[in-house]
Amino acid sequence: MIAYLEGTILRKEADGIILLAGHIGYEILLDNITLSMCMEKSRVNEIIALYIYYHVTERQPKPVLIGFLTPEDKEFFQLFITVAAIGPMKAIKALTRPVPQVARAIEDRDTAFLSQLTGIGKRTAEKIVATLNGKVLAFAATKKSEPDAAPTEPTDALPEENQIMVRQVTEVLTEQLGHSASSAKRMIRQALEKNPTISSPEDLFDEIYQETR
Repeated sequence: MIAYLEGTILRKEADGIILLAGHIGYEILLDNITLSMCMEKSRVNEIIALYIYYHVTERQPKPVLIGFLTPEDKEFFQLFITVAAIGPMKAIKALTRPVPQVARAIEDRDTAFLSQLTGIGKRTAEKIVATLNGKVLAFAATKKSEPDAAPTEPTDALPEENQIMVRQVTEVLTEQLGHSASSAKRMIRQALEKNPTISSPEDLFDEIYQETR
């Protein structure tokens, strides 16, 4: 069974990519958010690393590979498809919002939010809550930003242009990817401590991804 792949994008497709790994092209389905992030990483010539969910059944004899950037996203997906009437193909299309936001909606019993996901109506949203409420708290983003542990951050001492870079990356991590403010600050701080020469948002994202592998 294929559980992990690294390679470069040979071709982008409507619902995923063909990943070239070891001179073999793997057709991998991705949710929209993961697809966008993979294309961004590809633009800066970074190796794409994906955790793979391998799906094959008697009704679906052709193997299907579904990719995730982190093992946590894959783990959430495996919980998500335990809901009745949500199979892997439907689930990957439904995850149009970051996993932490979806998990938070489940824990808050927010069926209105869940109903906005692709292919998820009110009845299915209720099934999701009934099945997973209380089981996905570890994946959930906090509703409010967590208070800073200290009045100042190490990044406050950076030059103005670097502080702008940090603010841009923080905004993407919190507003688009669903991380809490404190989690975003921690990832950025660790990346800058490891590589103080970082001078662009792209380089900072690259270092963060390397830290989370």
